[in-house]
Amino acid sequence: MSLPVEIVFGVYLGVITGIVPALVAGTLGFVFKYVTDVTIPGLGVVVLSLAIAGVNGGLLALNDETIRSSERAPAILTAIVVVLMISMYAHAQGDRLGASVPKRISLKQLRDRTLSTDVIELVGGRGRVSVEVAGEVNDMEGYPPLPADTRRAILDGDWTFPADLPLAELEDRFAERLRTELDLADVAVRIDEQARATVSAAPPTGALSKRVPAGKRAVSVSALVPTGIARGDVVRVVTPDLDAEGAVIAARSSGEPEPGAGAPPAPDSPGGDGATPDPDEDARTDGGEAEVAAPPAATAPTTTGGEGRVTLALDRSEAAALLRADRGRVLVLSRGTRREYELTALLRRAGKRFRKVSVVADGPLDGHTIGEAEVRETYDVAVLAARHDSWRVAPDGSQPLSAGDDLFVVGSRDALDRFAEVAA
Repeated sequence: MSLPVEIVFGVYLGVITGIVPALVAGTLGFVFKYVTDVTIPGLGVVVLSLAIAGVNGGLLALNDETIRSSERAPAILTAIVVVLMISMYAHAQGDRLGASVPKRISLKQLRDRTLSTDVIELVGGRGRVSVEVAGEVNDMEGYPPLPADTRRAILDGDWTFPADLPLAELEDRFAERLRTELDLADVAVRIDEQARATVSAAPPTGALSKRVPAGKRAVSVSALVPTGIARGDVVRVVTPDLDAEGAVIAARSSGEPEPGAGAPPAPDSPGGDGATPDPDEDARTDGGEAEVAAPPAATAPTTTGGEGRVTLALDRSEAAALLRADRGRVLVLSRGTRREYELTALLRRAGKRFRKVSVVADGPLDGHTIGEAEVRETYDVAVLAARHDSWRVAPDGSQPLSAGDDLFVVGSRDALDRFAEVAA
């Protein structure tokens, strides 16, 4: 046969005999790179491929005596070259795949869904997403139907969140915001990759009773109400027969003292008999107007001062005694200084800032402890809290870190930026 025909025949033999060596070389390249992070030397791939190809070629020669002929030397040389080319290519692809596949894949990472980039808006260099409630707001099974105005508030609300959250956390934040702003009893939210939300909600039930601690009684008293009282404040009510302290669970004031503030309210006025007022009225503040739900970051509703009524959570004995009083004097008690606010103020005056970051896979923190990574010495930041399996405040150097862990770090703005670029 002519030389071109021999070369074509050699290519054919090389493809036939090179399939198995290529599969073996690619598989070994992937396994070695993934498990040991070591690349098999090219000489080892050549020797292994030729050995496997020799076995295949020997089997072909047994079936076809013409392959053993000396005139087939060009075809055999061509087949060897083709086998080596295929094997080296397969090994390179397996090695590259072993380097790119994540070393640690958790069920949480597989479950986390993310938003589509089409719905993310960039505002001030940060991404945000506006969640749109799709379809109708469904009722929760076992609860009364949702009022029409609440459905309309959910559908027409402006629900904006950071875009760097997994969908599972975004659903939790949306549900918590709905529960907080609209005082809903229960909420179920499902958000897809296009930021379309399916919402099921239950109306508020027992607006006042659910705020009364176990073993306490809610009692209202008429008084000159100080300005700025909000739910949760601790006050002291002084009457001729009783001096009681309790947490405020509802308050209402007129905004200015009435001319007859010194006299008890008329019997037909709201709460004039000292009994517990209607829960819907107790939840009102600012001159009796319905309480307007505010975003979580907004200040809680407070009284504007003047004549009004305060509802407290008291023990049974104190509640019975306070019910017999027509009026009382309300004194707001100090709850002390919030130490976390003092800490924040001190750090800010020192030029430090807070930031929440997540440990990146294959980064300098992944698979190490805080002490091994020398976070403070290397990046000039301090770890205030870390979440590995659960949150741990002020972790020591033995705290393990892995990809996906959340950290609260404090440091200068430049140090935090450097830390976020390199490690998180």
